[in-house]
Amino acid sequence: MSFQPSLFDLEDAAASAPADLLPQGLSYHPDVLDADEEHRLVTAMAALPFAPFQFHGYEGARRVVAFGFDYHFARQALEAAPPIPAFLTPLRDKVAAAVGLAPERFEQAMITEYAPGAGIGWHRDRPQFELIAGVSLLASCALRFRLKAGQVWTRAALRPAPRSLYILSGPAREMWEHSIPAVSALRYSITFRTFRRRA
Repeated sequence: MSFQPSLFDLEDAAASAPADLLPQGLSYHPDVLDADEEHRLVTAMAALPFAPFQFHGYEGARRVVAFGFDYHFARQALEAAPPIPAFLTPLRDKVAAAVGLAPERFEQAMITEYAPGAGIGWHRDRPQFELIAGVSLLASCALRFRLKAGQVWTRAALRPAPRSLYILSGPAREMWEHSIPAVSALRYSITFRTFRRRA
């Protein structure tokens, strides 16, 4: 599979790029929710105890709340978090069906609130997790990818539409970094993760 060799103009990026320009292992599923389902999720999330993202003393602009498990950067450890709430289980079922897994494989969920001006820097998810599935709510964003080979960066981008699902597995999960630049409107992301299975 070939990859986009130059940086996309992220402001003009379409809702999805052609499949041959995206990292292998990235899949995109528009309209996994309807507007009513999105509204019910956002309403339920209003009561959640969001807190600013913390990273070694740095406080991010985005706010998060985790379920099942949470990774504490200061202690560099996964710790138990409250169970995944019932209002998220229908969405977890949809995500699991999209990837052909039992819903129970998704043992961790994180909801991230991106207020206008909030984003997330370049990173790969913690190695304890395997498959990453993200659902976008309210506003779209630019989901950027980069892969370094020697001194050369290969870059790609996707603009997940509201109520869409993207899945990171294989090289897109293991090799490529991803980031989201500052958003211009309120956006929520619901991310479900599976754990790696020991041999």
